[in-house]
Amino acid sequence: MSFTTLGLSEPLLRAIAEQGYTEPTPIQKQAIPLILSNKDVLAGAQTGTGKTAGFTLPLLEQLHQATPLKGKPPVRALILTPTRELAAQVGESVKTYGKYLPFKATIIFGGVGIHPQIATLKKGVDIVIATPGRLLDLAGQKAIDLSSIEHFILDEADRMLDMGFVHDIKKVLALLPKKRQNLLFSATFSSEIKRLADNLLNSPTLIEVARRNRASESVEQVVHPVDRERKRELLAHLIKENDWRQVLVFTRTKHGANRLSAQLEKNKISSAAIHGNKSQSARTKALDNFKKGYVRVLVATDIAARGIDIDQLPHVVNFELPNVPEDYVHRIGRTGRAGNEGEAMSLVCVDEHKLLKDIEKLIKKEIPKVVVDGFKPDPSIKAEPIQQKSQAHRNRANSTNAPKQARSHADRNRQSRRDKRNSAPSKESRNHRGGNR
Repeated sequence: MSFTTLGLSEPLLRAIAEQGYTEPTPIQKQAIPLILSNKDVLAGAQTGTGKTAGFTLPLLEQLHQATPLKGKPPVRALILTPTRELAAQVGESVKTYGKYLPFKATIIFGGVGIHPQIATLKKGVDIVIATPGRLLDLAGQKAIDLSSIEHFILDEADRMLDMGFVHDIKKVLALLPKKRQNLLFSATFSSEIKRLADNLLNSPTLIEVARRNRASESVEQVVHPVDRERKRELLAHLIKENDWRQVLVFTRTKHGANRLSAQLEKNKISSAAIHGNKSQSARTKALDNFKKGYVRVLVATDIAARGIDIDQLPHVVNFELPNVPEDYVHRIGRTGRAGNEGEAMSLVCVDEHKLLKDIEKLIKKEIPKVVVDGFKPDPSIKAEPIQQKSQAHRNRANSTNAPKQARSHADRNRQSRRDKRNSAPSKESRNHRGGNR
């Protein structure tokens, strides 16, 4: 099957050909005809499957087939994403494939000035790609009108729920017209996703191109047992010994990402860190330098890595295993894309043995363990507990896009105790409580 058989018009086929693509991926083969027939779709697809083009191509075709509108265009399509990086990635896809079509698209997210976004919306756009927080800010200021939306796409819905955006999604849905096409894309189908789909989709067609929580077979997985204090030393050894030129390394925390990146630089290994506390310009620059080969190692947290899309990334390293087993599948899915083989290594200390067992249970296979010469773990070292946080709390802490209500429970509890100690709170105290809300 080729793209010419999927019902796409000449301007889109020309843009596809210019990108060097001739055959659609499995998700594209299934999704494009269904979306063009105006059906609601529930799609299970992990990153690296071509899902972004799977919905941007038919969306552009639908707008192209519709009757041209005169004057300033209303917003006719809304694509909601969990992170700024993913919004930028989707926006790039719309720009790439829609280059020979007259439609205007804009990307909306927090962390940058709101006034240029308002100015762009005033001129009129056909497609809006947005993160929930900034979109609701603009809607609250009456800077965007969503009453003419014909197509609504919720991308990476599982991550959206993990990050605590469920209430924001409901607020967005309340602003949309009841008659519209809905598309929901998710890497996994949890009970929460199914509930969301039931409320959002109208008699949807289910597409699932990758078995749930299954690690890609094109990725070679290995575990290197190592003492916790020697992980950085082992990572530097692997990079230098194997002459890796491009490797994505995952840490659990933002602080850990910064520290590891700095340590690698001291070892004369060019490195950059990317996480939620970095400014948007810093994250964009780090990712661009990594893609261009100026930086050999990109150290990332799970949330920040969600928008990373590199077709031929050869190596992924779990410097620390994730607390949530599903995140392991997402992490190693960054390599082994587009028919290329990839390599995923996990540096596992005694503290992480339970996390490793949970991952192996999820993917239904035992990952080979290989001790690197000179790095055999000391059997006398005992396990230390890994500090656990709830998934939603950790993800909100990692994302500057999280809702304002997502303050830590500890902060609210401390404030509550202070309030109780003051039977007649001052004006300043009342203002502080208002700020915390």
